[in-house]
Amino acid sequence: MKRFSGDISIVLGGAAGQGVQTVEALLVQVLKREGYHVFAIKEYMSRIRGGSNSTEIRVTNTRRSAYVRRIDLLLAMDKDVLPHLEHRITKDTIVLGEREKVCTVTKCPVVNIPFTQFANELGNPLYTSTVAVGVTLGMLGADSKVFEDYLREHFARKGEDVVAKNIEAAQKGYTFGKHIAYDAGLEVYIKRSATVKDELLLDGMEAVGLGTLASGCNYISSYPMSPGTGLLTFLATHAEKFKVVVDQAEDEIAAINQGLGAWYAGARAVVTTSGGGFALMTEGISLSGMIETPIVVHIGQRPGPATGLPTRTEQADLNLVLYAGHGEFPRAIFAPGTLEEAYLVMQQAFHIADAYQIPVFVLTDQYFIDAVTSVAASALQKRPIERHIVETKSDYQRYVLTKSGISPRGIPGYGEGLVGVDSDEHDEAAHITESATMRLAMHEKRLGKLQAITAGALMPTEIGDVAHADIVVVTWGSNYGVVEEALELVGREDMAALHFHQVYPLPEKAKKFLSKKKIVVMENNATGQFANLLKLEYGVAISENILKYDGDPFSVEEVVAKLKACV
Repeated sequence: MKRFSGDISIVLGGAAGQGVQTVEALLVQVLKREGYHVFAIKEYMSRIRGGSNSTEIRVTNTRRSAYVRRIDLLLAMDKDVLPHLEHRITKDTIVLGEREKVCTVTKCPVVNIPFTQFANELGNPLYTSTVAVGVTLGMLGADSKVFEDYLREHFARKGEDVVAKNIEAAQKGYTFGKHIAYDAGLEVYIKRSATVKDELLLDGMEAVGLGTLASGCNYISSYPMSPGTGLLTFLATHAEKFKVVVDQAEDEIAAINQGLGAWYAGARAVVTTSGGGFALMTEGISLSGMIETPIVVHIGQRPGPATGLPTRTEQADLNLVLYAGHGEFPRAIFAPGTLEEAYLVMQQAFHIADAYQIPVFVLTDQYFIDAVTSVAASALQKRPIERHIVETKSDYQRYVLTKSGISPRGIPGYGEGLVGVDSDEHDEAAHITESATMRLAMHEKRLGKLQAITAGALMPTEIGDVAHADIVVVTWGSNYGVVEEALELVGREDMAALHFHQVYPLPEKAKKFLSKKKIVVMENNATGQFANLLKLEYGVAISENILKYDGDPFSVEEVVAKLKACV
């Protein structure tokens, strides 16, 4: 008898092109419709075909958004899955698959599923994915009618024959899955939630994309580079409805300069890339700083240097964006850890860029971008769009010195004035100057904006009772979910956490949370980039760094072990 209560980890494994992602997409949609809390994360190799890819789907009593190392049910599609995932497979793992295609040894612990036989009976191997979903749902004891209703909707445009065949495949799989569960003595107890049924099922990139649209973005120029490309394709998909101009530039240098040109002309533009692509954009970032033209840049982080691990995850580009560009000029950097934060910080990024006429960066990573979970629509809060453009008069001066450091921003053709711009140091009318007096005035005007940006910085999220904790775990970006769950499992009253989704400038008021505390910083890089920033900006001592930089996300199990070791 095997019982899973409140939390089950289902892993699907196979080569690229075998339908692993199709099975995942069907499963999470159906389980969410039934009212289950689901969280799914992909792990895949950087090749078109071959290799071994996997997807983990967690089904839980309560909302979770973290990866676990443990595998409870493993659905293996080919012979490479077991060697690839052997470090995660235990004696308690139930392995399912077509034994002839999965096993390479005589004694193979695989519960046989005759996919080839089912495919022959159905007349097409394409229905194997539907059978696999049916098997899994049958083993979980899910409602088969919900699956059938979903299939009717999903395949309706392909005709009644396709719908009927998919339902037949679902029934075959479901019946077989129930039979397996009975033979294995498998019992699964997971609560359903009526509210989950009506929630939005999104991955991290979709949340970033929705936040971008909510910001009034109407222009994107980018050159594709994974994992940042998803924002380009998302906006392209919705371009007609939301009136977004989409341009796939010839390279990253063109992309950043087109984005700046769009803002200069009055658009609200975003550029998306990864670290390697952003490296080419740094001169354009300096241009933004000098000409005080806004730009929003989304960076989907992956391990470097160079090409690195194109389909893995890391948080090693913080220093890159913090110090990108030559000279000194203000900037802001955000790093969401939840779908709600992604929606929020994209809007905040556009607001800060527009209001202060600076470059603003949003850092995500492969883990966050690809992770799928549900969120209530009401939790995605839309802020009013504030446009900071003035109608110019005949005596308009683009860089007029002001007490706030913010010169009124005009755009060509809106008013009588000439909207000058120059990448050299300039006077108030945008004319080139080498006057030391004007250089000081202009440079101090630009740098002076940082004070107001800092004053309005987003506060970190408290996890647990930070005020009364002796040990505070500090994290940023995609590690929100794993820290939250690990702290709950550790159960130490003296330990809490702070999660930063604005990582620069740091909010001044947050410094008090770290006073007289033992500070443990957890992040996915080798040098403790955010820990170093905390020391630089807050002057605090870091007691311990928990670092990971092998391309995989932190698992709940390893974070629990690390936190238990903290003394």
